[in-house]
Amino acid sequence: MAGHGARPEPRGRRTRPSGHRRPLGRQPLAFWNAVTLTDVHPDAELLAQRLAQAADIMRSKERPGFLWLFEGLLDGESRETLATAAEKAGLAYAFPGTGMAGDLLPIPEPAHPELTFVRVSTDEHLRAYADLNSRAYGFPLEEGRDGLVGSTLWKQQVHAYLGLRDGVPVTCAGAVEADGRLFVALVATDPEWQRRGYGEAVTRKALYEGARATGLTRATLHATVDGARVYPRIGFRPNSPIGFYSLAS
Repeated sequence: MAGHGARPEPRGRRTRPSGHRRPLGRQPLAFWNAVTLTDVHPDAELLAQRLAQAADIMRSKERPGFLWLFEGLLDGESRETLATAAEKAGLAYAFPGTGMAGDLLPIPEPAHPELTFVRVSTDEHLRAYADLNSRAYGFPLEEGRDGLVGSTLWKQQVHAYLGLRDGVPVTCAGAVEADGRLFVALVATDPEWQRRGYGEAVTRKALYEGARATGLTRATLHATVDGARVYPRIGFRPNSPIGFYSLAS
């Protein structure tokens, strides 16, 4: 489970030193600039080494983004030393997440009485998708647009959907085939319209259409704290806490 939510079409060269998986994006959108540790059950010494390497990689970038650390890959010893090792490496804990997965597909075709669903197929759709994510996660609008608008992948390969209320996009979700499963990405609802079941509905739509197109039965995602309370209703189960780390100021 060493995946990440990084930019599917990174600009620039990828390099992958042992124990890391990283896209070298220079995008303003922080989600696209990520470092992920991939060692399984590293001892405390190796974990400290990987954290120091990750911090060095982040410092070398114009936009360092986040280290995504899947705590399910750690054993008891390394987990106990994590906080101290991260601080020594110059990393600060930013926010939590949860890795989730489930053999839950296919699912019934979803519907919501207040929404209509539109598949993302134009740059206008992608701009709306980006703006929803920027508003939901507190990014400047231009950062989201720079990360998504113009992407052929998001218009053709990702099963990305907008949920429209009275013709206005208010929620969005995408599902893309990756390693024999559907990965759910960039789920967002306009803060003005949250707590109405919109995010769950559009996520179900992306999964429904993705499963219909691919025949896949397993799905995975990385959930925020709020999302982790919703996705079990669809059939997802938590399999690893995720810690997001930024460079210490």
